[in-house]
Amino acid sequence: MRWKQNKVNKIVLSKCHSYKLKIMKRICLIGIVLTALSSMAAPVDTLRHWGAELSVTPGRTIVMDEWQRKWQRDKNNFAIDLKLIHAYLPSDSNDYARDYGFPTLSLGAKWGLNHRVTMHKGEEFWGKTKNAINEVDYDSHLGNTISFYGQFARPLIRTSHFETDYALNFGLCWSHLKYNVIDNIDNELIGSRWNIFFGAGIHGTWHFLQDWGLRMGIDYYHYSNGALNRPNKGANFIGATVGLVYQPYYEASITHYSTSAEKFEKYWYLNPYISIGGRTLMEEWQMTQFSSTPSDPDYRTDSFKCYWAYSFGTDVMYRYARRWASGIGVDVFYGTYDGRIQEICQKRGDDSTISPWSVGIAAKHEAFFGPLSLNVSLGLYLYRHMGKWSKELERPYYERVGINYRFKKLSELKIGINIKAHKTKADLTEVVISYPTTFFAKKIRKNPK
Repeated sequence: MRWKQNKVNKIVLSKCHSYKLKIMKRICLIGIVLTALSSMAAPVDTLRHWGAELSVTPGRTIVMDEWQRKWQRDKNNFAIDLKLIHAYLPSDSNDYARDYGFPTLSLGAKWGLNHRVTMHKGEEFWGKTKNAINEVDYDSHLGNTISFYGQFARPLIRTSHFETDYALNFGLCWSHLKYNVIDNIDNELIGSRWNIFFGAGIHGTWHFLQDWGLRMGIDYYHYSNGALNRPNKGANFIGATVGLVYQPYYEASITHYSTSAEKFEKYWYLNPYISIGGRTLMEEWQMTQFSSTPSDPDYRTDSFKCYWAYSFGTDVMYRYARRWASGIGVDVFYGTYDGRIQEICQKRGDDSTISPWSVGIAAKHEAFFGPLSLNVSLGLYLYRHMGKWSKELERPYYERVGINYRFKKLSELKIGINIKAHKTKADLTEVVISYPTTFFAKKIRKNPK
């Protein structure tokens, strides 16, 4: 078995060397692109809305709980990030941009070099179990990733030579390795090739030349498949970011600032919605990991059924600023997996009442930028019966976060994607359709010109 491991190690080293060569080529290509952008810095207003950034982030895996601490081994990773930036300027007639202090929107690609992140479930994890769980004689690897995302960055402070900002990133991630029972059996972080990517960070930029700046900051980012497959603990990273930014628009962003924007007309609205989503069951994952033996066909399997989940409800929201609205809502959930939960409970000797229905009440907030919006909510279950195991794995509260797009030509109809979670652990992924309806509006006197 050891000679096989040595052979695997050689293959891994060869692949790592190949990746390093590819990375060097990409860095050279990025340098050429940045140089080309610099040479294009003509006094054309359209071009001065665009910039670019190249950054690196030496990072480290975040250990989320005591169970992960038992099997997480090496934690260091490294990421390379390239962004194409579009800036909103005071000369633009955009009230949303004015309210946010003229932010930037970016399209980015992040290469995550994660192969040094390793996992191994040894005796300290399994302990003295009743089942003959086989410990493997190799370390599992997270594997490298590439993420494509959109970024919203809002400036906090801007001076002639220095600025600070916070940024939010949303997108998709592809991982070249995932959990499998053959040679990556302890990779509990990633269970799918395609994952959802989320990131957040805070940065400071020193403008050492007219169009160039050195950016430093702290970034957090997360990969997860939204419970559409198992395992799905999710990979979480934090690291210090250092980057070079090309900003031909920066001088224009701090000059000719106008305060003559019109105030927003505040109003109340109802937000009825329906959703359809999918999820795999944590209960099934727990059974295959802890209640199966090597002779069972589903022993530590990587194949899980995805069940449909539905919800509907309505929110009462107060939009007190162009960019923000807050309120409260009632959520009703229906899961098609109650029969499977009942079957698992019976195997465990749990005679709890199982119901496919759940009802909750939630505080809700939504941030707007043009037709796009970000929604977050924190809810408390008023009714939920999913067995004793769910009480151990879940909490009496739930979270939802999502991105929406508003179709103005369809009477403000919104379509979005939500992640529902319990204590940040994904419960399901859903597509949401909502139809906001104004029911009370109070006009606000406009600012003088």
